Amino acid sequence: MQEILPGVQRWSWLSPAHGYLFNGYLLHLPDGVVCIDPVQADEADLAAVVAAAPMRIVLTNRNHVRISPLLRERTGAPVAIHPADADHARQQGAVVDEALTPGQRIGPLTVVPVPGKSPGEVALHWPERRLLVVGDALIGDPPGQVRLLRPQVIDDLEGLRRSIRALLALDFDVLLVGDGEPLIGGARAAVQRLVASFPDGTAGPAETAS
Repeated sequence: MQEILPGVQRWSWLSPAHGYLFNGYLLHLPDGVVCIDPVQADEADLAAVVAAAPMRIVLTNRNHVRISPLLRERTGAPVAIHPADADHARQQGAVVDEALTPGQRIGPLTVVPVPGKSPGEVALHWPERRLLVVGDALIGDPPGQVRLLRPQVIDDLEGLRRSIRALLALDFDVLLVGDGEPLIGGARAAVQRLVASFPDGTAGPAETAS
């Protein structure tokens, strides 16, 4: 378990198939701890997550069920996911207790829709800390850069590109990614560079905003 920023903890598992880390996060909010996309953990990390007593387990997308059933059992924390991704998550073993909706607040976090890779993918924005959490919408690979997953695993590539452009309307400098290396600074600029590489080559107002 690593504290990468004050009140932000990360634990990771190296995926041999992908060649980069999968990440779970604990965000210590003013009113409690939220666990996001809990990845496989060794005994020490699992004990640390359980000891943190998360008040909610948030799944950003249908493919990040990971060890959420185990954590739900160990902590009693409800599992939340967008309804459009819930059935697939249940098929992967998730027990879903709550629905996430765009605009919903979880303490200081705002649920932001980022459909494309899957229809119910969401991000979490913490504006006061200029921090954004994404699951599979963006991959932190190679370190310091972001990219998309391969097209074969994306439901709607153009829809995902639109979602990524829309993220640039948010104020963020830190990007916590479910896959790859988080960006602790310069994250919005990295997303801008990705958007500039999209095939249409156009930049709307969100992409050019400072």
